[in-house]
Amino acid sequence: MQFSAILTSLALCGALMSTTTPSAYAQGRDLSRLDETILDLSQAYKNRDRKRLAAALPGMRGHILEPWAAYWDMSARLDDASKSEIQDFLNRYNGTYQEDRLRAEWLLQLGRARDWDTFSREYPLYRMNDDRSVRCYALWADYSTRGADVTAALESVWWGLKEADDACGSLATQLVKDKKISSHSVWVRARLGMENDRLRVATQAAGALDTDYVKTINTIYNTPAKYLNDKVTALRPQTREFVSLAIIRLAYQDPQEAAEEVDKLRWKAQLTQEERSWIWGVIGKRAAQKLSDNAANYFAKGQLSQMHEDHLAWAARAALRAGRWNQVADAITAMPESLRNDSTWVYWRARALARRSNVESAKMESQALLESIAGTKGFYEMLALEELGQKIVTPPKPAPLTAEEKDQAKKNPGLARALHAINIGLRSDGVREWNYTTNLHNRGGLDDRSLLAAADLACKAEVWDRCINTSERTKGMVDVDQRYPMPHKSAVVARTQLIGLDPAYVYGLIRQESRFITDAKSVVGAAGLMQVMPATAKWTAKKIGLNDFQAHQITERDTNIAIGTGYLKLVLDSFNGSMPMAAAAYNAGPGRPRIWRGQAGGPTWEAAIWAENVPFTETRDYVKKVLANTTLYSALITGQPQSLKARLGVVGPRDASTTEGGLDLP
Repeated sequence: MQFSAILTSLALCGALMSTTTPSAYAQGRDLSRLDETILDLSQAYKNRDRKRLAAALPGMRGHILEPWAAYWDMSARLDDASKSEIQDFLNRYNGTYQEDRLRAEWLLQLGRARDWDTFSREYPLYRMNDDRSVRCYALWADYSTRGADVTAALESVWWGLKEADDACGSLATQLVKDKKISSHSVWVRARLGMENDRLRVATQAAGALDTDYVKTINTIYNTPAKYLNDKVTALRPQTREFVSLAIIRLAYQDPQEAAEEVDKLRWKAQLTQEERSWIWGVIGKRAAQKLSDNAANYFAKGQLSQMHEDHLAWAARAALRAGRWNQVADAITAMPESLRNDSTWVYWRARALARRSNVESAKMESQALLESIAGTKGFYEMLALEELGQKIVTPPKPAPLTAEEKDQAKKNPGLARALHAINIGLRSDGVREWNYTTNLHNRGGLDDRSLLAAADLACKAEVWDRCINTSERTKGMVDVDQRYPMPHKSAVVARTQLIGLDPAYVYGLIRQESRFITDAKSVVGAAGLMQVMPATAKWTAKKIGLNDFQAHQITERDTNIAIGTGYLKLVLDSFNGSMPMAAAAYNAGPGRPRIWRGQAGGPTWEAAIWAENVPFTETRDYVKKVLANTTLYSALITGQPQSLKARLGVVGPRDASTTEGGLDLP
């Protein structure tokens, strides 16, 4: 069913606000004209054109996207609006995504104004509750109005923020002033900023202790070696903390130089065991990200129990790469429970325990760990299944959706608004409302059957990303056709047969790249189903004989498939058919996997270990997801049991006796 037909059906099923009846909307409105007005209002909101928003709002009454128009108007003038105006909006659009989103913005405004009475009244009504700045203001309100002990809660939120946050940082400053938070806690935040190359995170944290520290932090960030070699460094106040930050910064730049620095006698005597362990964690992490053979040794110089969870993940990866299974187990054991229970580390812990062949209890625990995650949900779940001696097959389908279940999804106003917004070009707005509706309906989220019905609605409208993502959220049942759809099947199969490429591999890649959004564009310029970069498209078009190719054609379905599959085949051939290496090359460029495979004469790894050690988080996850996708698609296409391990194979240096191909690949 085409998108327009779906939307017409949704409108007739009552997907409008109660301010007007569906029949009045369907019979008395010029949809195309009003949709154009909505798009104009969206742009006016981005430009903060308050006059244009106010003038057009009355004409939007009864339109399916009226809540969006009203939200843009109120959001644009939130700073000047009275509390009664804001409350009128919240009451009128009660229960909608737009109400909750505006309340989040208002809560931020109230927090900045320190209006804790109003904040405390409104905060319990905030349903999404996913804004960390709002969360920090909520802690501040509790602290200011009730004297609550919020230190531990602040640390949990603050330490997890990648960027500097004014709400959390200001609360930390207040708690420091009131002697409610330890200086060590603040220095931990500064360390996290320095090791992740976030200068403002480090300066904000240190500034909470003393604004004079900011200048020193800037000096350390820019010239850590010079700071450490300055003869008067040891005489300055807060020397230990600043020295720790300087060596951490040095480790980010050059882990080997930092390792030599921390072992110097003067720092050995001055730094605490906890500080030294953290520093060794940073050195090990940076060395592991550079695939250094010394990484595992660096981690061994510190105490795992005093390292950050990010260090421990890299300690486990470095130990896997070095084949040190006891260190793998030790690093995973030291992880906090939430991380240790992730399927990645459940799998590798099970593998490490299984290596203790003379300990029966370890083998039994290994078996239990594998059984706890085995399935088709993802990469490590599939590998666990194979470790248990089973092949990967498509899971059984749930009972078909009833007409009532499908009708209920059609009648959901939030889903209807989301699909309409996506259809007219407001994709990001529509996606946010769709996610809100499926995640937080009546605060408890949708049950499995309702999620399947919502996914079915998106599938029929060919909004494949919402179809897949919604279906993936079911807990007790799996509709594999929703999770792994095959749009454009005739085009994909015809092209892959022509060039000798596995269609399951192409589908696995497209599912990860674009979720089958034909006109998808990334922030870096990749476009279309297979997310091809402009320069790559131009180069590949010449290679495969598309001599008349024009840049604007890259979002055309058949052209994108031809160029994307052509490039993928060239990459795959250049890596001798290694699917994990070709996937890494497709995501990060072919030059990097050539480095990541190691030097001639070096070791060979099972590809799962190699993939887990890919330095870039995005590429590491990409490789695992593409290969897991491929395996499920192959099971769907062939109807036969599949092996993820067989597709992974091994990865190591290329055979030096052969000529390396594909060196001109972009």
